[in-house]
Order: sequence, then C-alpha cells, then structure tokens
Amino acid sequence: MTTNDIPWEPPLAGTETDHLLGALDRLRATFRWKTDGLDAAGLAQRIPSSTLTLGGLLKHLAAVEYFYFSTRMTGGPMAGPWDPADWEGGDDWAFTSAADDAPAQLYALWDGAVERSRAAVASILEHGDMDQPVHMGTPDGARANLRRLVCDLVEEYGRHTGHADLLREAVDGRVGEDPTPGWSPQP
Repeated sequence: MTTNDIPWEPPLAGTETDHLLGALDRLRATFRWKTDGLDAAGLAQRIPSSTLTLGGLLKHLAAVEYFYFSTRMTGGPMAGPWDPADWEGGDDWAFTSAADDAPAQLYALWDGAVERSRAAVASILEHGDMDQPVHMGTPDGARANLRRLVCDLVEEYGRHTGHADLLREAVDGRVGEDPTPGWSPQP
C-alpha cells in the first residue's frame, strides 16, 4: 500500500501546518466517503431520533467551508447560494433545503467548497504560517489566527462525520473509520 492509495492520511512526521491540514483532509475524506455514491433516497434517509440527513450534512458543511475560509478568514460576504438573504427558515436552511437538491448538485456543492477552501488556505499560507491573523475577531478587537479556523473546522467535521457514520450505516450498512485504500469520490 502506498501514500497514493491513501492520500488522505496525514504525514507521519510533518510540520504543525502539515498535521493540522492533514487531520482536516482525513476528516473531509472520511465524511465524503460516508456520503458517497447515494441517490436522492439515500441522501434523504433519516434515523428515527433525528431530522439530519446525509444530503443536509453535505450542504451544511459546504456552507461551513465557505463561511470559515471566506467570511471568517478574509471578511468577505456570504455570497451565491450562501447569501443569508436567500435563506428561508433561518440557520437550518442548509439542512432542510438539501431535500430540494439533486444528488449531483449536493456533491458538486461540497466538492467545490472544499476545493475553494484548500485554495484559499494555500494562498494565505504563501504569506506566513498558522499564526497569521484572520478577519474573525472579538468586539474588543482581538483577532483569531488561521490555526483557530482550521481547528474549529476539524471540530465541525469531527462532529458531523460521526453523524454521517450513523446515517450511512442506516442507509446500506457501510461502516468503517476511513475510506478504503484506493477510494476516490464519485463525481
């Protein structure tokens, strides 16, 4: 088995940046694997105690990617499908509106958001390290750094990858911690 078979595996001995981004990418890969290859019914499957769906999680995490590495990192507005003026129903909009989206739309939305996030982080890292201040701050003027954003997103993915694990098992029994070696997402 080579690193080409498991590109989501963090480095064994890398820098802090390598490890933080590696941990985030492993969670992203596991989350995408848990949601991969499903039709509309599979993406809409629920378990009795929850209204969460895999489709809703895909759309929610796409919005979170945009929010963290656009709005929180640079101060840019929420735009496109994430414009809050277009959200119907408040903060749960991404979770609930996913039922109206085709599977291909949901996968493309998440895949595109992750691609843009990786590019945005790579761009800011050209100018420094994880200590760089970002736009996000407190009312008294204290600013967060890039490390905080990455750690917050690791936490967000950790929580929702656990949800996806339970939901996917309910759909077709898929279980496991990481994608199988050689796996790549279906477009």
